[in-house]
Amino acid sequence: MQSFRDEIDNSIRARITLLYIVSLEEESISEQLRALCRGSDLKLYRWDHADYFQLLAGDGGVPNAQDPLSALSAIENINDDGIFLLCDFHQCWQGQPRVMRKLKNVAWKLKFTRKTMVIISPVWKIPEELKDEVVMIEYHPPGLAEMDLIVSSLTSAPGIRVNLTPLGREKLLQAALGLSSNQARRIFARSIVSKGGLDERDIDLVNAGKKQIIRDSSALEFFSPVETIGDVGGLDALKHWLQTRKKAFSVEARDYGLPEPKGITLIGIPGTGKSLTAKVIAGLWKLPLVRLDLGALFGGLVGQSEENTRRALALAEIIAPCILWIDEIEKGLSFSGGDGGTSLRVFASILSWMQEKARPVFVVATANNISLLPPELMRKGRVDEVFFLDLPSYDDRKEIFEIHLRKRRRPIQNYDLDLLAKTSEGFVGAEIEQAVIDAMYKAFSDRDEPGRDFTTHDVALALQQQVPISRSHKEIIDELRKYLSEGRAQSASNRHALRESM
Repeated sequence: MQSFRDEIDNSIRARITLLYIVSLEEESISEQLRALCRGSDLKLYRWDHADYFQLLAGDGGVPNAQDPLSALSAIENINDDGIFLLCDFHQCWQGQPRVMRKLKNVAWKLKFTRKTMVIISPVWKIPEELKDEVVMIEYHPPGLAEMDLIVSSLTSAPGIRVNLTPLGREKLLQAALGLSSNQARRIFARSIVSKGGLDERDIDLVNAGKKQIIRDSSALEFFSPVETIGDVGGLDALKHWLQTRKKAFSVEARDYGLPEPKGITLIGIPGTGKSLTAKVIAGLWKLPLVRLDLGALFGGLVGQSEENTRRALALAEIIAPCILWIDEIEKGLSFSGGDGGTSLRVFASILSWMQEKARPVFVVATANNISLLPPELMRKGRVDEVFFLDLPSYDDRKEIFEIHLRKRRRPIQNYDLDLLAKTSEGFVGAEIEQAVIDAMYKAFSDRDEPGRDFTTHDVALALQQQVPISRSHKEIIDELRKYLSEGRAQSASNRHALRESM
Protein backbone atom coordinates (compact mmCIF):
# COMPACT_ATOMS: atom_id res chain seq x y z
CA MET A 1 0.00 0.00 0.00
CA GLN A 2 1.32 3.43 -0.94
CA SER A 3 2.61 5.45 2.00
CA PHE A 4 1.21 8.85 2.92
CA ARG A 5 4.48 10.55 2.02
CA ASP A 6 4.56 8.86 -1.39
CA GLU A 7 0.97 9.96 -2.05
CA ILE A 8 1.89 13.58 -1.33
CA ASP A 9 5.04 13.34 -3.44
CA ASN A 10 3.18 11.81 -6.40
CA SER A 11 0.43 14.43 -6.12
CA ILE A 12 2.99 17.25 -6.30
CA ARG A 13 4.66 15.63 -9.30
CA ALA A 14 1.25 15.28 -10.97
CA ARG A 15 0.64 19.04 -10.48
CA ILE A 16 -2.31 18.48 -8.14
CA THR A 17 -2.55 21.79 -6.38
CA LEU A 18 -5.21 21.34 -3.69
CA LEU A 19 -5.16 18.38 -1.29
CA TYR A 20 -7.51 17.80 1.65
CA ILE A 21 -6.58 15.62 4.64
CA VAL A 22 -9.13 14.72 7.32
CA SER A 23 -7.17 14.03 10.48
CA LEU A 24 -6.45 15.14 14.03
CA GLU A 25 -2.78 14.32 13.51
CA GLU A 26 -1.54 17.85 12.68
CA GLU A 27 1.80 17.36 14.38
CA SER A 28 2.49 14.01 12.76
CA ILE A 29 1.43 15.23 9.30
CA SER A 30 3.62 18.32 9.67
CA GLU A 31 6.58 16.06 10.46
CA GLN A 32 5.87 13.88 7.42
CA LEU A 33 5.68 16.92 5.15
CA ARG A 34 8.82 18.41 6.69
CA ALA A 35 10.71 15.18 6.00
CA LEU A 36 9.44 15.17 2.41
CA CYS A 37 10.58 18.75 1.85
CA ARG A 38 13.99 18.15 3.40
CA GLY A 39 14.59 15.39 0.88
CA SER A 40 13.92 17.77 -1.99
CA ASP A 41 14.26 21.45 -2.84
CA LEU A 42 10.74 22.24 -1.63
CA LYS A 43 9.90 24.61 1.19
CA LEU A 44 7.16 23.96 3.73
CA TYR A 45 4.96 26.85 4.83
CA ARG A 46 2.20 26.63 7.41
CA TRP A 47 -0.66 29.10 7.83
CA ASP A 48 -3.35 29.17 10.52
CA HIS A 49 -5.69 31.73 12.10
CA ALA A 50 -3.52 32.33 15.16
CA ASP A 51 0.14 32.44 14.10
CA TYR A 52 -0.33 33.15 10.37
CA PHE A 53 2.59 32.12 8.15
CA GLN A 54 5.46 30.03 9.51
CA LEU A 55 8.34 28.44 7.61
CA LEU A 56 8.73 24.81 8.72
CA ALA A 57 11.29 23.65 6.15
CA GLY A 58 13.73 25.63 4.05
CA ASP A 59 15.30 29.07 4.41
CA GLY A 60 13.94 32.57 3.92
CA GLY A 61 11.30 34.91 5.22
CA VAL A 62 7.54 34.56 5.43
CA PRO A 63 4.84 36.90 4.09
CA ASN A 64 2.68 38.94 6.43
CA ALA A 65 -0.86 37.67 5.82
CA GLN A 66 -3.38 37.81 8.65
CA ASP A 67 -6.55 36.83 6.81
CA PRO A 68 -7.44 34.01 4.38
CA LEU A 69 -7.60 36.20 1.25
CA SER A 70 -4.18 37.71 1.99
CA ALA A 71 -2.77 34.26 2.67
CA LEU A 72 -4.01 32.93 -0.68
CA SER A 73 -2.63 35.97 -2.49
CA ALA A 74 0.73 35.41 -0.80
CA ILE A 75 0.77 31.75 -1.88
CA GLU A 76 0.01 32.85 -5.44
CA ASN A 77 2.88 35.38 -5.47
CA ILE A 78 5.63 33.41 -3.66
CA ASN A 79 8.21 32.38 -6.22
CA ASP A 80 9.57 29.37 -4.30
CA ASP A 81 8.37 25.85 -4.95
CA GLY A 82 6.81 24.32 -1.88
CA ILE A 83 3.95 22.92 0.13
CA PHE A 84 1.53 25.26 1.88
CA LEU A 85 -0.12 23.63 4.88
CA LEU A 86 -3.42 25.35 5.69
CA CYS A 87 -4.75 24.30 9.09
CA ASP A 88 -8.51 24.46 9.79
CA PHE A 89 -8.97 26.35 6.53
CA HIS A 90 -12.46 24.87 6.14
CA GLN A 91 -13.58 27.51 8.66
CA CYS A 92 -12.45 30.28 6.32
CA TRP A 93 -14.84 29.66 3.44
CA GLN A 94 -18.03 29.21 5.48
CA GLY A 95 -20.28 32.03 4.31
CA GLN A 96 -17.34 33.57 2.44
CA PRO A 97 -17.84 33.20 -1.33
CA ARG A 98 -14.81 35.41 -2.05
CA VAL A 99 -12.54 33.02 -0.15
CA MET A 100 -13.93 30.03 -2.06
CA ARG A 101 -13.51 31.83 -5.37
CA LYS A 102 -9.96 32.93 -4.55
CA LEU A 103 -8.99 29.41 -3.44
CA LYS A 104 -10.30 28.06 -6.74
CA ASN A 105 -8.45 30.71 -8.76
CA VAL A 106 -5.17 30.05 -6.95
CA ALA A 107 -5.55 26.30 -7.39
CA TRP A 108 -5.88 26.83 -11.14
CA LYS A 109 -2.83 29.11 -11.36
CA LEU A 110 -0.62 26.76 -9.33
CA LYS A 111 -1.02 24.03 -11.94
CA PHE A 112 1.87 25.58 -13.82
CA THR A 113 4.15 25.58 -10.75
CA ARG A 114 5.55 23.13 -8.17
CA LYS A 115 3.36 24.56 -5.44
CA THR A 116 0.67 22.56 -3.63
CA MET A 117 -1.82 23.63 -0.98
CA VAL A 118 -2.64 21.05 1.68
CA ILE A 119 -5.71 21.64 3.84
CA ILE A 120 -5.78 19.68 7.09
CA SER A 121 -9.02 19.52 9.03
CA PRO A 122 -10.66 17.26 11.64
CA VAL A 123 -13.82 17.10 9.51
CA TRP A 124 -14.69 16.57 5.84
CA LYS A 125 -16.38 19.83 4.82
CA ILE A 126 -15.95 20.67 1.15
CA PRO A 127 -18.50 22.97 -0.54
CA GLU A 128 -19.90 21.92 -3.89
CA GLU A 129 -18.00 24.76 -5.60
CA LEU A 130 -14.64 23.20 -4.65
CA LYS A 131 -15.25 19.47 -4.93
CA ASP A 132 -13.92 19.27 -8.47
CA GLU A 133 -10.66 20.95 -7.45
CA VAL A 134 -9.90 18.96 -4.28
CA VAL A 135 -8.17 15.60 -4.00
CA MET A 136 -8.67 13.85 -0.66
CA ILE A 137 -5.78 11.89 0.84
CA GLU A 138 -6.34 9.52 3.76
CA TYR A 139 -4.04 9.75 6.72
CA HIS A 140 -4.44 6.59 8.72
CA PRO A 141 -3.93 6.46 12.49
CA PRO A 142 -0.66 4.91 13.71
CA GLY A 143 -0.15 1.22 13.00
CA LEU A 144 1.41 -1.41 15.26
CA ALA A 145 4.97 -0.31 14.49
CA GLU A 146 4.22 3.36 15.22
CA MET A 147 2.38 2.43 18.44
CA ASP A 148 5.34 0.34 19.51
CA LEU A 149 7.64 3.33 18.99
CA ILE A 150 5.32 5.49 21.14
CA VAL A 151 5.37 2.94 23.96
CA SER A 152 9.13 2.53 23.68
CA SER A 153 9.73 6.28 23.83
CA LEU A 154 7.53 6.66 26.91
CA THR A 155 9.04 3.70 28.77
CA SER A 156 12.71 4.31 27.96
CA ALA A 157 13.34 6.41 31.08
CA PRO A 158 14.95 4.62 34.07
CA GLY A 159 12.57 3.33 36.72
CA ILE A 160 9.56 2.81 34.45
CA ARG A 161 8.26 -0.77 34.70
CA VAL A 162 6.94 -2.64 31.69
CA ASN A 163 5.18 -5.75 33.01
CA LEU A 164 4.13 -7.13 29.65
CA THR A 165 4.75 -10.47 28.01
CA PRO A 166 5.35 -10.32 24.24
CA LEU A 167 1.71 -11.35 23.70
CA GLY A 168 0.52 -8.85 26.32
CA ARG A 169 2.47 -6.05 24.63
CA GLU A 170 0.96 -7.01 21.29
CA LYS A 171 -2.56 -6.96 22.76
CA LEU A 172 -1.95 -3.53 24.28
CA LEU A 173 -0.67 -2.16 20.98
CA GLN A 174 -3.58 -3.71 19.07
CA ALA A 175 -6.03 -2.20 21.54
CA ALA A 176 -4.53 1.23 20.84
CA LEU A 177 -5.05 0.94 17.08
CA GLY A 178 -7.50 3.58 15.91
CA LEU A 179 -6.27 6.18 18.38
CA SER A 180 -4.31 9.16 17.17
CA SER A 181 -0.67 9.50 18.22
CA ASN A 182 -1.57 12.15 20.77
CA GLN A 183 -4.48 10.14 22.17
CA ALA A 184 -2.34 7.03 22.59
CA ARG A 185 0.53 9.01 24.10
CA ARG A 186 -1.77 10.65 26.65
CA ILE A 187 -3.34 7.35 27.73
CA PHE A 188 -0.01 5.57 28.09
CA ALA A 189 1.58 8.53 29.86
CA ARG A 190 -1.31 8.78 32.34
CA SER A 191 -0.95 5.11 33.19
CA ILE A 192 2.81 5.43 33.65
CA VAL A 193 2.35 8.40 35.98
CA SER A 194 -0.34 6.67 38.07
CA LYS A 195 1.22 3.18 38.27
CA GLY A 196 4.86 3.72 37.41
CA GLY A 197 4.65 1.58 34.29
CA LEU A 198 2.52 -0.38 31.83
CA ASP A 199 0.81 -3.77 32.13
CA GLU A 200 -2.14 -5.64 30.62
CA ARG A 201 -4.60 -3.72 32.80
CA ASP A 202 -3.96 -0.75 30.53
CA ILE A 203 -5.91 -2.49 27.75
CA ASP A 204 -9.11 -1.52 29.55
CA LEU A 205 -7.85 2.06 29.84
CA VAL A 206 -7.12 2.17 26.11
CA ASN A 207 -10.55 0.76 25.26
CA ALA A 208 -12.17 3.43 27.43
CA GLY A 209 -10.21 6.05 25.48
CA LYS A 210 -11.78 4.78 22.25
CA LYS A 211 -15.19 5.64 23.65
CA GLN A 212 -14.50 9.29 22.84
CA ILE A 213 -14.12 8.49 19.14
CA ILE A 214 -17.74 7.38 18.80
CA ARG A 215 -19.40 9.67 21.36
CA ASP A 216 -20.87 11.90 18.63
CA SER A 217 -22.45 9.02 16.71
CA SER A 218 -26.12 8.48 17.53
CA ALA A 219 -26.04 5.04 15.89
CA LEU A 220 -23.14 3.62 17.92
CA GLU A 221 -23.04 2.96 21.65
CA PHE A 222 -19.84 2.03 23.45
CA PHE A 223 -19.92 -0.65 26.16
CA SER A 224 -17.32 -1.37 28.80
CA PRO A 225 -18.22 -4.99 29.54
CA VAL A 226 -17.38 -6.48 32.94
CA GLU A 227 -18.89 -9.88 32.15
CA THR A 228 -16.60 -12.90 31.92
CA ILE A 229 -17.10 -16.27 30.31
CA GLY A 230 -17.89 -17.58 33.81
CA ASP A 231 -21.04 -15.44 33.80
CA VAL A 232 -22.57 -17.61 31.07
CA GLY A 233 -24.27 -20.83 32.05
CA GLY A 234 -24.20 -23.69 29.56
CA LEU A 235 -23.44 -22.88 25.90
CA ASP A 236 -20.40 -25.19 26.01
CA ALA A 237 -19.96 -25.40 22.24
CA LEU A 238 -20.11 -21.62 21.83
CA LYS A 239 -17.68 -21.09 24.72
CA HIS A 240 -15.25 -23.59 23.23
CA TRP A 241 -15.48 -21.90 19.83
CA LEU A 242 -14.70 -18.52 21.39
CA GLN A 243 -11.80 -19.88 23.45
CA THR A 244 -10.12 -21.36 20.35
CA ARG A 245 -10.19 -17.92 18.74
CA LYS A 246 -8.94 -15.96 21.73
CA LYS A 247 -5.65 -15.17 19.95
CA ALA A 248 -7.29 -14.72 16.56
CA PHE A 249 -6.24 -11.07 16.15
CA SER A 250 -2.59 -11.62 17.06
CA VAL A 251 0.45 -11.33 14.78
CA GLU A 252 1.16 -14.96 15.65
CA ALA A 253 -2.16 -15.96 14.05
CA ARG A 254 -1.35 -13.91 10.93
CA ASP A 255 2.11 -15.50 10.69
CA TYR A 256 0.48 -18.91 10.99
CA GLY A 257 -1.69 -18.00 8.01
CA LEU A 258 -5.01 -17.66 9.83
CA PRO A 259 -7.44 -14.99 8.66
CA GLU A 260 -9.11 -12.77 11.23
CA PRO A 261 -12.56 -14.08 12.20
CA LYS A 262 -15.45 -12.20 10.61
CA GLY A 263 -18.27 -12.76 13.07
CA ILE A 264 -21.10 -14.96 14.27
CA THR A 265 -24.89 -14.94 14.11
CA LEU A 266 -26.67 -15.91 17.33
CA ILE A 267 -30.26 -17.02 16.82
CA GLY A 268 -32.81 -18.73 18.99
CA ILE A 269 -35.08 -18.32 21.94
CA PRO A 270 -35.32 -14.95 23.72
CA GLY A 271 -33.60 -14.81 27.12
CA THR A 272 -31.03 -17.52 26.42
CA GLY A 273 -27.99 -15.21 26.59
CA LYS A 274 -27.41 -13.84 23.09
CA SER A 275 -26.80 -10.25 24.22
CA LEU A 276 -24.75 -11.45 27.20
CA THR A 277 -22.57 -13.45 24.83
CA ALA A 278 -21.67 -10.32 22.84
CA LYS A 279 -20.45 -8.68 26.06
CA VAL A 280 -18.57 -11.81 27.11
CA ILE A 281 -16.71 -11.99 23.78
CA ALA A 282 -15.45 -8.43 24.25
CA GLY A 283 -14.26 -9.24 27.77
CA LEU A 284 -12.68 -12.55 26.77
CA TRP A 285 -10.84 -11.13 23.76
CA LYS A 286 -10.04 -7.79 25.46
CA LEU A 287 -11.60 -5.80 22.61
CA PRO A 288 -13.88 -2.74 22.74
CA LEU A 289 -17.58 -3.49 22.29
CA VAL A 290 -19.74 -1.19 20.17
CA ARG A 291 -23.48 -1.71 19.66
CA LEU A 292 -25.00 -0.59 16.36
CA ASP A 293 -28.49 0.85 16.83
CA LEU A 294 -30.17 0.07 13.52
CA GLY A 295 -33.13 2.32 14.29
CA ALA A 296 -30.83 5.34 14.61
CA LEU A 297 -29.51 4.79 11.08
CA PHE A 298 -32.77 5.74 9.43
CA GLY A 299 -33.31 9.40 8.56
CA GLY A 300 -36.06 11.33 6.83
CA LEU A 301 -34.00 12.79 3.98
CA VAL A 302 -33.24 10.97 0.76
CA GLY A 303 -29.93 9.17 1.10
CA GLN A 304 -29.55 10.06 4.79
CA SER A 305 -30.01 6.48 6.03
CA GLU A 306 -27.36 5.14 3.66
CA GLU A 307 -24.95 7.93 4.66
CA ASN A 308 -25.58 7.27 8.37
CA THR A 309 -24.84 3.60 7.77
CA ARG A 310 -21.61 4.36 5.94
CA ARG A 311 -20.41 6.70 8.70
CA ALA A 312 -21.27 4.27 11.50
CA LEU A 313 -19.44 1.39 9.84
CA ALA A 314 -16.47 3.64 9.05
CA LEU A 315 -16.26 4.61 12.74
CA ALA A 316 -16.31 0.95 13.72
CA GLU A 317 -13.36 0.37 11.41
CA ILE A 318 -11.48 3.34 12.87
CA ILE A 319 -11.49 1.82 16.36
CA ALA A 320 -10.79 -1.72 15.11
CA PRO A 321 -9.97 -4.30 16.28
CA CYS A 322 -13.35 -4.31 18.01
CA ILE A 323 -16.61 -6.20 18.45
CA LEU A 324 -19.61 -4.74 16.57
CA TRP A 325 -22.82 -5.96 18.19
CA ILE A 326 -25.99 -5.74 16.07
CA ASP A 327 -28.77 -6.69 18.48
CA GLU A 328 -32.10 -8.08 17.22
CA ILE A 329 -31.11 -7.37 13.67
CA GLU A 330 -34.43 -8.61 12.30
CA LYS A 331 -36.32 -5.74 13.98
CA GLY A 332 -34.18 -2.99 12.47
CA LEU A 333 -34.34 -4.40 8.97
CA SER A 334 -38.05 -4.74 8.30
CA PHE A 335 -38.03 -5.45 4.53
CA SER A 336 -41.64 -4.40 4.51
CA GLY A 337 -41.35 -2.35 1.35
CA GLY A 338 -43.21 0.54 2.95
CA ASP A 339 -40.13 2.73 3.26
CA GLY A 340 -39.33 3.04 -0.42
CA GLY A 341 -36.65 0.37 -0.24
CA THR A 342 -34.53 2.17 2.35
CA SER A 343 -34.37 -0.87 4.66
CA LEU A 344 -33.19 -3.03 1.79
CA ARG A 345 -30.49 -0.56 0.82
CA VAL A 346 -29.28 -0.21 4.41
CA PHE A 347 -29.23 -3.97 4.77
CA ALA A 348 -27.36 -4.35 1.47
CA SER A 349 -24.77 -1.81 2.67
CA ILE A 350 -24.23 -3.75 5.90
CA LEU A 351 -23.98 -7.09 4.06
CA SER A 352 -21.51 -5.70 1.54
CA TRP A 353 -19.40 -4.22 4.32
CA MET A 354 -19.43 -7.52 6.27
CA GLN A 355 -18.09 -9.27 3.19
CA GLU A 356 -15.51 -6.69 2.14
CA LYS A 357 -14.41 -4.93 5.36
CA ALA A 358 -10.65 -4.44 5.46
CA ARG A 359 -10.30 -3.89 9.21
CA PRO A 360 -10.67 -6.50 11.98
CA VAL A 361 -14.24 -5.83 13.13
CA PHE A 362 -15.87 -8.97 14.57
CA VAL A 363 -19.64 -8.78 14.03
CA VAL A 364 -22.03 -10.35 16.54
CA ALA A 365 -25.54 -10.31 15.06
CA THR A 366 -28.36 -11.56 17.29
CA ALA A 367 -31.91 -12.43 16.28
CA ASN A 368 -35.01 -13.93 17.88
CA ASN A 369 -37.33 -14.18 14.87
CA ILE A 370 -35.48 -16.41 12.44
CA SER A 371 -38.22 -16.21 9.80
CA LEU A 372 -37.37 -12.55 9.16
CA LEU A 373 -33.68 -13.22 8.55
CA PRO A 374 -32.58 -13.36 4.91
CA PRO A 375 -30.24 -16.20 3.90
CA GLU A 376 -27.48 -13.70 3.04
CA LEU A 377 -26.93 -13.04 6.74
CA MET A 378 -26.33 -16.72 7.43
CA ARG A 379 -23.91 -17.40 4.60
CA LYS A 380 -20.35 -18.46 5.41
CA GLY A 381 -17.92 -15.80 4.29
CA ARG A 382 -19.96 -13.07 5.90
CA VAL A 383 -20.01 -14.86 9.24
CA ASP A 384 -17.90 -17.74 10.50
CA GLU A 385 -20.67 -19.63 12.27
CA VAL A 386 -24.40 -19.56 13.06
CA PHE A 387 -25.20 -20.68 16.61
CA PHE A 388 -28.63 -21.61 17.92
CA LEU A 389 -29.25 -20.90 21.61
CA ASP A 390 -31.83 -23.41 22.82
CA LEU A 391 -33.67 -23.88 26.12
CA PRO A 392 -31.03 -24.71 28.76
CA SER A 393 -30.64 -28.33 29.78
CA TYR A 394 -30.84 -29.66 33.35
CA ASP A 395 -27.08 -29.24 33.87
CA ASP A 396 -27.15 -25.82 32.22
CA ARG A 397 -29.89 -24.68 34.58
CA LYS A 398 -27.90 -25.83 37.61
CA GLU A 399 -24.95 -23.81 36.35
CA ILE A 400 -27.13 -20.75 35.72
CA PHE A 401 -28.55 -20.90 39.25
CA GLU A 402 -25.03 -21.21 40.65
CA ILE A 403 -23.88 -18.17 38.68
CA HIS A 404 -26.72 -15.96 39.92
CA LEU A 405 -26.39 -17.12 43.51
CA ARG A 406 -22.67 -16.37 43.49
CA LYS A 407 -23.32 -13.01 41.86
CA ARG A 408 -25.49 -12.17 44.88
CA ARG A 409 -22.82 -13.45 47.30
CA ARG A 410 -24.79 -16.44 48.58
CA PRO A 411 -23.12 -19.75 49.64
CA ILE A 412 -23.99 -22.35 47.01
CA GLN A 413 -24.15 -25.14 49.58
CA ASN A 414 -27.16 -23.47 51.20
CA TYR A 415 -29.33 -24.17 48.16
CA ASP A 416 -30.67 -27.36 46.59
CA LEU A 417 -29.53 -26.82 43.01
CA ASP A 418 -30.89 -30.18 41.85
CA LEU A 419 -34.38 -29.28 43.03
CA LEU A 420 -34.19 -25.83 41.44
CA ALA A 421 -32.93 -27.24 38.15
CA LYS A 422 -35.76 -29.77 38.11
CA THR A 423 -38.39 -27.16 39.01
CA SER A 424 -37.17 -24.76 36.32
CA GLU A 425 -37.54 -27.10 33.35
CA GLY A 426 -38.49 -25.04 30.28
CA PHE A 427 -37.15 -21.79 31.76
CA VAL A 428 -34.54 -19.67 29.97
CA GLY A 429 -31.62 -18.00 31.72
CA ALA A 430 -33.29 -14.60 32.01
CA GLU A 431 -36.33 -16.20 33.69
CA ILE A 432 -34.12 -18.09 36.14
CA GLU A 433 -32.35 -14.87 37.08
CA GLN A 434 -35.70 -13.13 37.60
CA ALA A 435 -36.86 -15.98 39.86
CA VAL A 436 -33.80 -15.46 42.08
CA ILE A 437 -34.50 -11.72 42.20
CA ASP A 438 -38.19 -12.26 43.00
CA ALA A 439 -37.20 -14.61 45.83
CA MET A 440 -34.84 -11.98 47.22
CA TYR A 441 -37.62 -9.35 47.20
CA LYS A 442 -39.98 -11.75 48.99
CA ALA A 443 -37.42 -12.55 51.71
CA PHE A 444 -36.31 -8.94 52.11
CA SER A 445 -39.88 -7.73 52.69
CA ASP A 446 -41.05 -10.74 54.73
CA ARG A 447 -43.74 -9.67 57.16
CA ASP A 448 -42.61 -11.94 60.00
CA GLU A 449 -38.84 -11.75 59.47
CA PRO A 450 -37.90 -8.70 57.37
CA GLY A 451 -34.51 -8.88 55.70
CA ARG A 452 -34.07 -12.64 56.15
CA ASP A 453 -32.00 -14.55 53.63
CA PHE A 454 -33.91 -16.13 50.78
CA THR A 455 -34.12 -19.90 50.54
CA THR A 456 -34.52 -22.69 48.01
CA HIS A 457 -38.23 -22.70 48.82
CA ASP A 458 -38.47 -18.96 48.00
CA VAL A 459 -36.83 -19.49 44.61
CA ALA A 460 -38.98 -22.56 43.84
CA LEU A 461 -42.11 -20.60 44.72
CA ALA A 462 -41.01 -17.74 42.45
CA LEU A 463 -40.53 -20.24 39.63
CA GLN A 464 -44.01 -21.66 40.15
CA GLN A 465 -45.51 -18.19 39.94
CA GLN A 466 -43.83 -17.52 36.58
CA VAL A 467 -45.14 -18.60 33.20
CA PRO A 468 -42.02 -19.33 31.13
CA ILE A 469 -41.90 -18.29 27.51
CA SER A 470 -41.67 -21.93 26.49
CA ARG A 471 -45.30 -22.29 27.68
CA SER A 472 -46.75 -18.84 27.02
CA HIS A 473 -45.45 -18.89 23.43
CA LYS A 474 -45.22 -22.63 22.93
CA GLU A 475 -46.06 -22.64 19.23
CA ILE A 476 -43.43 -19.98 18.46
CA ILE A 477 -40.75 -21.68 20.57
CA ASP A 478 -41.48 -25.08 19.01
CA GLU A 479 -41.15 -23.53 15.56
CA LEU A 480 -37.83 -21.94 16.52
CA ARG A 481 -36.47 -25.22 17.87
CA LYS A 482 -37.27 -26.96 14.58
CA TYR A 483 -34.55 -24.76 13.04
CA LEU A 484 -31.97 -26.59 15.17
CA SER A 485 -33.49 -30.05 14.83
CA GLU A 486 -33.38 -29.69 11.05
CA GLY A 487 -29.61 -29.07 11.24
CA ARG A 488 -29.73 -25.50 9.94
CA ALA A 489 -27.54 -24.07 12.72
CA GLN A 490 -24.84 -25.13 15.14
CA SER A 491 -25.97 -25.94 18.68
CA ALA A 492 -24.43 -23.51 21.16
CA SER A 493 -24.89 -25.95 24.05
CA ASN A 494 -23.65 -29.34 22.93
CA ARG A 495 -19.89 -29.51 22.55
CA HIS A 496 -20.11 -32.95 20.96
CA ALA A 497 -22.20 -31.42 18.19
CA LEU A 498 -19.22 -29.39 16.98
CA ARG A 499 -18.46 -30.10 13.38
CA GLU A 500 -15.34 -32.06 12.53
CA SER A 501 -14.04 -29.00 10.66
CA MET A 502 -13.60 -27.11 13.97
